Amino acid sequence: MAKAYKEYGIPVERVPRMSCNDKEAEKRISNMTPVILTDTNLVTSALKWDLDYLVDNLGKEDFTVFVSDKRTFKYYDEAKVKEHKLEGFNPPAKREEMKIWEFAEKLKSGDGKKYYLQQSLNDAVGKNIVKDFLCFNWEWATKQQSQNSWGPLTSNLLLIASKGNITPAHYDEQQNLFGQLVGQKRFLLFAPEQFECLYPHPVWHPHDRQSQVDFDHPDLEKFPNFRKLSGYEAILNPGDVLYVPMYWWHQVESSMQGSYTVSVNFWYKSGPVEKVVYPLMGHQKMAIMRNVEKMLTEALKDVNEVGPLLRTLVIGRYT
Repeated sequence: MAKAYKEYGIPVERVPRMSCNDKEAEKRISNMTPVILTDTNLVTSALKWDLDYLVDNLGKEDFTVFVSDKRTFKYYDEAKVKEHKLEGFNPPAKREEMKIWEFAEKLKSGDGKKYYLQQSLNDAVGKNIVKDFLCFNWEWATKQQSQNSWGPLTSNLLLIASKGNITPAHYDEQQNLFGQLVGQKRFLLFAPEQFECLYPHPVWHPHDRQSQVDFDHPDLEKFPNFRKLSGYEAILNPGDVLYVPMYWWHQVESSMQGSYTVSVNFWYKSGPVEKVVYPLMGHQKMAIMRNVEKMLTEALKDVNEVGPLLRTLVIGRYT
C-alpha cells in the first residue's frame, strides 16, 4: 500500500491534539500557535457531506474547480496577471466552472487528472446545506473570535480534493479555523520567522504569498536557506479543527490513501492592535515587508524596477 504522505526530509514536530476545553489549547490560540482541537463540534453537522450528499443538496449553481495533470495546486491571482501585463505567465492549473454533479463524475472517473473544488458557501446552496451550516457550533467559534480580538468572519470555503492533492507552502493574512469533514489531510506548518527559508514570490506576482521552493525538488543553490527549514506536522481526521494563525506558512496535503477529501474553513480578519509591543513578532515583520514591497510597486509603476531598487538600498549598506 502506498504511503499516505511523502517525507521531505524536513524536521517536524507534531502539533498537539487537545480538547477545546483545555486551558493550554486556549493559550495556544491566544499566542497564535497552531493546535488541533478534537471536540469542538464546530462542523459535526457537516460530517455527512460526502459527494453523494453534496450532489443531492449543494444546489444547481456553478462551482469553481481547478483541474491539473499534476497533484500540486499552486494558487495564482488572475487579476495580477492582467494588472502587470504578465503575458508569459502560465497558470499551473486550469480553472473551470462546473455543476456539483459534473464535478463528482469527473472526480470519480479515474481519468488521470486531479480536481480541486474551492467555493465560498453562500445563500445559493440548498436548504439542507443551510440547515447543516446553521447547526455549526457558532457559539464556540464566536467565543474564539471575541476572546482573541479577531475581526469579522469573511468566508467559509468548501474544499473538495482528489486524493494526494497538494496546496504548496503559502501563508494567509487571516486567522483560520480549518474543519476536516471527509478523509484525512496533513498540514506542514512553519512559523513566520521561517520567512527567509521559504522565499516567497514578490507581492506583485500572481503567486504572491506562495513559496518559490518546490518541496519535491528544492533548488538548494537558488534557495540555500531551505536547508534550515523546520516546522510542525498536523494530521487531521473527520471532526478535527486546526487553528492556523495568520502569516503561518502551511502546505496542505490530501492523503494518498482513500478516494477524496472534504473540508471547510472559517476565515477571520485580524483585529485591531491596541498596543504595539517590542520587539515585533514574526507576523508583524512580515506585514511590514509586504507593505514596503507594495509601496515600491505602486510608486515605481514597473515591477521590473522593484528588485534593482531594493538591491541598491540594501547591498553594501545593510549586508
